[in-house]
Amino acid sequence: MKGFFINFLLLWTVSSCAPSRNISYFTDLQGNGYTEAIQNKPDPEIQPDDLLSISVSSLNPESNVLFNNGVLQTIGGASSAVATPRTNEGYLVDANGAINFPVLGNVSLGGLTKQQATAKITSEIKKSVKNPIVNIRLLNFKITVVGEVNHPSTFTVPSERISVIEALGLAGDLTVYGKRDNILVIREKYNTRSTFRINLGSKDVFKSPAFYLQQNDVVYVEPAKAKALSTNGISYYFTFVSVLISVLSIIAIYPR
Repeated sequence: MKGFFINFLLLWTVSSCAPSRNISYFTDLQGNGYTEAIQNKPDPEIQPDDLLSISVSSLNPESNVLFNNGVLQTIGGASSAVATPRTNEGYLVDANGAINFPVLGNVSLGGLTKQQATAKITSEIKKSVKNPIVNIRLLNFKITVVGEVNHPSTFTVPSERISVIEALGLAGDLTVYGKRDNILVIREKYNTRSTFRINLGSKDVFKSPAFYLQQNDVVYVEPAKAKALSTNGISYYFTFVSVLISVLSIIAIYPR
């Protein structure tokens, strides 16, 4: 009977310990010969609430000022181009996907890529200006990383292109309690919310439509069950000590 209690104590101790965590990435990548064409590289589409920086340049200084939020002043009968300070950092895309652009007025850009939007605005400006050059940047391309990472935060991405691996790097990588095999990506686009699950332990993550993040994506790293044992460590150890004392007491009083 004494041996039974000792075995019970050992079994309870082993089963109560938190299992070891696999914190490796891409465990199914073997050797150096893996090559794969990139098929899911996104070209961000313009959406409501995007903030766009749009600059126009041409050989006509007066047109440059007008299309870059400037005004024309007449001094002594001659017109001169005078740039006025921008009252905002860019053009905010409204709920209908449109912006109010100088001279052109209301221009619908929602659903277009930057390349398509550039071509559209260039085509409109060409009606009055010869050989204009239009540049568009997305100023508020941001992603949010929360959960079991070392530095959860919202990050602005100036390059307008970021993978989930890079996003986790910005957040200081996962903690040891982060579940690497079931990361959640939440995406809102045109009043639709979609979710994706990513397994960082497999090379299949590269094929996921959420491997490259889009503006306003949220990455959530779920904590593993071992985290609960860690956060409730005091209670756990008190329970362990209590059971240990109880078992040892039974062993001590049990007749040999």
